[in-house]
Amino acid sequence: MALIRLGFGRQHLCLLKRRSFLMLKLTAVVFAALLFCEFFIYYLVIFRCDWPEVKTPADRSGQKTLKAMFLADTHLLGEVRGHWLDKLRREWQMERAFQTALRLLQPEVVFILGDIFDEGKWSSSQAWADDVERFQKIFRHPRDVQLKVVAGNHDIGFHYQMNAYKIKRFEKVFSPERLFSWKGINFVMVNSVALEGDGCHICSEAEAELIEISRKLNCSREGKLALPGDLLSPQQGRRSGPCPDPQLLPASAPVLLQHFPLYRRSDANCSGEDAAPLEERGIPFKERYDVLSQEASQQLLWWLRPRLILSGHTHSACEVLHGAGVPEISVPSFSWRNRNNPSFIMGSMTPTEYALAKCHLPYEDTVLATYCVAAGLLVVLILVHSELLPSPFLFGWNLLRKFKTM
Repeated sequence: MALIRLGFGRQHLCLLKRRSFLMLKLTAVVFAALLFCEFFIYYLVIFRCDWPEVKTPADRSGQKTLKAMFLADTHLLGEVRGHWLDKLRREWQMERAFQTALRLLQPEVVFILGDIFDEGKWSSSQAWADDVERFQKIFRHPRDVQLKVVAGNHDIGFHYQMNAYKIKRFEKVFSPERLFSWKGINFVMVNSVALEGDGCHICSEAEAELIEISRKLNCSREGKLALPGDLLSPQQGRRSGPCPDPQLLPASAPVLLQHFPLYRRSDANCSGEDAAPLEERGIPFKERYDVLSQEASQQLLWWLRPRLILSGHTHSACEVLHGAGVPEISVPSFSWRNRNNPSFIMGSMTPTEYALAKCHLPYEDTVLATYCVAAGLLVVLILVHSELLPSPFLFGWNLLRKFKTM
């Protein structure tokens, strides 16, 4: 009787060990999948990105290079359309991607090209405060890294939705600064939502700001200014006057940053893995909705004479040339909510030259496929433990033995 009890005790102990070993294996698989998909994959992917090298002429080899990072359309979900699971998944993705990029790439300045929030155009004061708090957590950054933001239509509304209250609310969190200069490089940050051209109060103020910025830029580049009336039409000639501002800006053509792209008919000429889907590229763009109007686009080119333009809004990548060969880069969305393969732009810039490179983030379907593989492995382990499926090692050993006896 004692031997029988001892046998049962040993059998029970063996069963407990097997179950414990199974739980250990299941826990290890789950932990490994979570660790890889939620942390390591961002390092593995972003580690491959590197700052492009600026080809500086020999006579300007002493110029300092600014490392700038450009991203767009984060669309942090609000309380109306934002499901908690969607918020958790996509915002965690952006937080890990941004924090990993800061750690590995160490940019000096980060520009976000509008549509930071998804519901800023109608959110209540409390909802706005909650969204801002989440934004500040996700995009936290060291003090030596500057973060600059331009407004998008989802932040303050389209032209027919925006008002002074929404703009002031936005600018209270994000500086109203329109002209930013660092290391001899001028950046002009435009509220492109206000470039409707219908003479509204907000639009008139935005145009007046741009005209004043144009005067300062012309002063720095030429030592003279066009008079305000001469800036209103590209067809008019420029008359020069003495420069009244003793504090000149760097004598460098600016980089124009805005949410809406300049006018183009469609994305038909765009290409690349993160361009718009083929079936959507030929769809004509609507002025003042998908892109700026032709008139506003010509005014910006005439007033500012930029050397480079970066914009967002379309959620897809594109590169077009305007006027006398001024390139515009449409920056894809930074969020999985808008595309499977988000990315951002890395720019190495000097006062006269620049080089751009794209850094892709992990694909969402890669992460989902990894989780599916992990789930399949969990099922196999459980079936093997339940003896409903032969152990892969035992199956392989028996197969090897059969080959040896043949």
